[in-house]
Amino acid sequence: MSELRWNPVLSRWVVTATHRQDRTFLPPKDHCPLCPTLPGRFPTEVPAENYEIVCFENRFPSFKRFPPEPSVKNDDLLKVEPSKGICEVVLYSPVHEGSLADRSIDEIYRLVLIWADRFRELGNRKEIKYVFIFENKGEVIGVTLPHPHGQIYAFSYIPPIPAEELSSARKYHKKHNECLFCKILKEERSDGLRSVWENGSFYIGIPFYARYPYEVHITSRRHLGSLTEMTDEEYWDLACALKVQLVKYDRLWNFSLPYMMVMHQRPTDGREYPFYHFHIEFYPPYRTPEKLKYLAGCESGAGTFINDTLPEEKAAELRDIDISDILKKGK
Repeated sequence: MSELRWNPVLSRWVVTATHRQDRTFLPPKDHCPLCPTLPGRFPTEVPAENYEIVCFENRFPSFKRFPPEPSVKNDDLLKVEPSKGICEVVLYSPVHEGSLADRSIDEIYRLVLIWADRFRELGNRKEIKYVFIFENKGEVIGVTLPHPHGQIYAFSYIPPIPAEELSSARKYHKKHNECLFCKILKEERSDGLRSVWENGSFYIGIPFYARYPYEVHITSRRHLGSLTEMTDEEYWDLACALKVQLVKYDRLWNFSLPYMMVMHQRPTDGREYPFYHFHIEFYPPYRTPEKLKYLAGCESGAGTFINDTLPEEKAAELRDIDISDILKKGK
C-alpha cells in the first residue's frame, strides 16, 4: 500500500508506504543488489558485468507511477490521495566499497550531467511538480544498502521545506526586488567568517543559521534556478565543489563522514520562479568524532534546532583542511 494522507494540523502530506517494510536491509557484500551481475552469480538490479553510472526506478518506491487506490475513504478533514510520483535510484559506481568522495572529478561531472538529464525528463512530466535529488550516506542516517548511491523523488506536489523557502524568497523579492539567496551569498562572501571554499561558479560555506554543527551549503554564484540552466563550465565547477567538500568531510576526522545531501531547485509545475536560487545542503549528523547530533524533543516536537557549536568556528575547521592535491587532477 502506498498513499498520501493529509495532516490538517500542519497542512502537509504524509506518505504511507507499507511495502517498504520488506526492502532489502544491509545484505552481505556478495548479495548486494546494486553491484553488477556477474557470471554464475545471482541477478542484481543491473543486468551487466560492469557499468559507469546507472539510474533505474526504485523497487520499493514511496511514490508510484500507477499507485493503488487508498485503503481508506477520503473526507473533507482527513483527506487521502493515491501517492502518484516516481522514485529512482542512481548508482555512482560499480565498486561496492567507498563513497561519492572516492569518485574522480570527471566521474562526478558525469553524475551532474545525469542529474540534469533526470531533472529535465522527470520535470517535463505533467503530473510532476517537484524533482528532489538527494543522498543518504551512512548507517546512522538509516541507509539500508551501503553501495554508493543516491535517489531522486519526483513529487506530484511541492514538498513543505522547498515550499517554505519559495515563500520566503518570494516575499523578500517582492519587498526588495532582489533575490534572497543572492543577498545572503553577498553577505557571507563579504566577511568570509563562515566560508569554506569557492571557485568561479559555486560558493561553499556553513550558513549563519546552521542547524547542524557541520552543515554546509553549496550555492551557485550566478542566479539560476536549476541544473538545466547551467553551462558546461558550471557543471564542471559543481563537480569540483562537490569533490572538495566531500573530501574535506572525510579528512575532518579521518573517517567517511555520514550525511544527508539534498538539492533544492525550482519546482517543475510550469510556473515561473525568478526569485528562487539553486543550492545543495549537507547535514552531517556528527558534532564530534564520537558524538551525534540527535533530533530530540525540541527539534522534532517544537521544530526549533539547537546547535551546540558556532558556525564560524566549524567553518574555520573545514576551511583549514588541505585539499590542494585533489585539484591537481585534470578533467
